[in-house]
Amino acid sequence: MSNSHFSLLPFAFVSAMLFVGCKEETKAPPAMVPDVNVIAVGKQTIPVFTDYVGQTYGISDVNIRTRLSGYIVSMHFKEGQTVQKGQLLYVVDDRNIQARIDAADAQLAEAKTYMVRAKADLDRVEPLANMNALSKRDLDAAVASYNASKAQVAAAEAALRNTKIDLSFTRITAPISGIIGISKYLVGDFVNQGGMGEPLNTISAIGEMRVRFPVSEADYLRFAKKAREKGKQPGNLAAVPVKLLLGDNSEYGETGRIDLANRQIDPETGSLTLQAVFKNEDRLLRPGQYVKVRFQTEEYKDALLIPQGAVNQLQSIYQVFIVNDSSKLEPRVVLPGARVGSNWIIKEGLKEGEKVAIIGNASINPKNPINPVLKNWNYDSTSRN
Repeated sequence: MSNSHFSLLPFAFVSAMLFVGCKEETKAPPAMVPDVNVIAVGKQTIPVFTDYVGQTYGISDVNIRTRLSGYIVSMHFKEGQTVQKGQLLYVVDDRNIQARIDAADAQLAEAKTYMVRAKADLDRVEPLANMNALSKRDLDAAVASYNASKAQVAAAEAALRNTKIDLSFTRITAPISGIIGISKYLVGDFVNQGGMGEPLNTISAIGEMRVRFPVSEADYLRFAKKAREKGKQPGNLAAVPVKLLLGDNSEYGETGRIDLANRQIDPETGSLTLQAVFKNEDRLLRPGQYVKVRFQTEEYKDALLIPQGAVNQLQSIYQVFIVNDSSKLEPRVVLPGARVGSNWIIKEGLKEGEKVAIIGNASINPKNPINPVLKNWNYDSTSRN
């Protein structure tokens, strides 16, 4: 029996060691302290810029129309190129005008012949009437005939001038200097006079460009009130610098100015059309482009601004997490103000110098400590309405 008792000792010792080892292996590992991005809240003056969609126009866009009907017999420009004021563009068939000129010349010659004969008759009648060889009635008839002949000459001369003016309309010249577009009519096409049909072409002067864009009635009233507060004429935006964003979202290099506002609010859209002017020396802008007009519409002084990712919203309650002295998150209800791009202005609930955690959709237990990582961030001051 003693031998059996001693033989069990090694087994019991090994079993005890295994039990201890297993117990040590089941201990939970120490909790990891997560890194959390935080920002320091500070007061700053925040300009707010608003974007409006607009369309570009030349500083002058002139439609080319013909004042006579006829066939186009020649074109004297290259489409899409610069033309100069007075340059010949189109020639319309003038054969019927030339025939009218010949007829007017003939009528004028006939009227002059009649006037010469009437003058000769008056010269014969007048001295005889003075000697009482002819009656006063004969003299009056001769004077009337001569005056009528002079009126006929004047009418014939006017008809000839009008016909020659019509002839000049067969040669269509550029009314301004600028870039001419693609012609709507080609040689051999028949064109109608006046406003009938679409124009032959359009010339745009693009050394400067106009950009027209609508603003809502609410925005207009806001601008007007702010102008009144500053002692300016309500709605006067002439001194406001304007930037331009092109179709690829790049910023145009020139700063423009607002130079007019339409006389009325459009009753169908509830908007007011404004116009800004930009220099276009490099001819980058062309008529018809859709662009974004950007200018400052607000300014908040001594504002506390935080990113949207730092704000948790539950219905009408807005909450942020403050990092306390124990490196733990402390929930705080705040009162937000205006949104500036992807950021919030906080009106109440935060103080300058406090650190706010940017948690986003992460799930962090406020009872556990964190490792705050202080981040520098740039706010987006463009508010897209």
